[in-house]
Amino acid sequence: MTHPSETASSWLAEVRSLFFLALIVLGIHSLIAKPFYIPSESMMPGLLVGDRLIVSKYPYGWSYVSPSFHLLPFARGRLFGRYPMRGDIVILTPPVGGRRSEDLIKRVVGLPGDTVQMIHGRLWLNGKPVETHDMGSQLMPLDGNFRCDPNDPDGERRFAGYTRVRAADGALRCRLHVFRETLPGGATYDTLDFGAGPEDDTPPYHVLTGQIFVLGDNRDNSADSRVPAEYGGLGGAIPSEKISGRAEFTTFSLTGDAGWNPMTWGRAFRTDRFMTSLRPTCGLRKCAD
Repeated sequence: MTHPSETASSWLAEVRSLFFLALIVLGIHSLIAKPFYIPSESMMPGLLVGDRLIVSKYPYGWSYVSPSFHLLPFARGRLFGRYPMRGDIVILTPPVGGRRSEDLIKRVVGLPGDTVQMIHGRLWLNGKPVETHDMGSQLMPLDGNFRCDPNDPDGERRFAGYTRVRAADGALRCRLHVFRETLPGGATYDTLDFGAGPEDDTPPYHVLTGQIFVLGDNRDNSADSRVPAEYGGLGGAIPSEKISGRAEFTTFSLTGDAGWNPMTWGRAFRTDRFMTSLRPTCGLRKCAD
């Protein structure tokens, strides 16, 4: 017969084991890497609604936003800090007092000392236009996470400029206009532009020490450093300690077409999105850190 004290001791050992396991998981989630879900179209075409990705926490050091639950009191700077590279995709926490509270994902285009400006929809850095190539139209499949509908009934997504067309195979597709940018240093990535928009022309913005300037790749549908805080944007460059990590790669992606029946789940996977690197390329290679 098991003695009551042995039962209590065994129960306490289990609790301790679970407690230390939770600490390990929280430590990894806060200091090494965590998953992230893409909820909006602001980083298309490189990132799609339904993408699940891994964010590394350590490339730029750690700040008060690094822990998963943002429990630390405000403190400036970073431990073992370094700035991102131009072209990196980062996860950031919006400044306190704005209309946004959820973590955002954007691309770094401006570093301390840079002057950033948009002129007729093209990005300029330090008085020079960034190298840009018109890649023409790209047709993207429609699905439950991307309907390409300017009259979207949920009233939450902005699809202005998206055009539905019927492809050669008879299926409906979304036609997107793609431009490829190459930043100083060689980082290359694709952006979207649907024509004239309110953020296509901005005054020169000088990025101060300790700040970074970020943009969404979907230039006509991104609340980023160009957009005033009162309109849901970031209101300019953000302090570097607001960065919680760097986007590394997608793990998998879902179309949103799966229903309650498990037999439908398989068709919701976007097979071409599995383990896709999110680091910018410099020519045919990844950009060096």
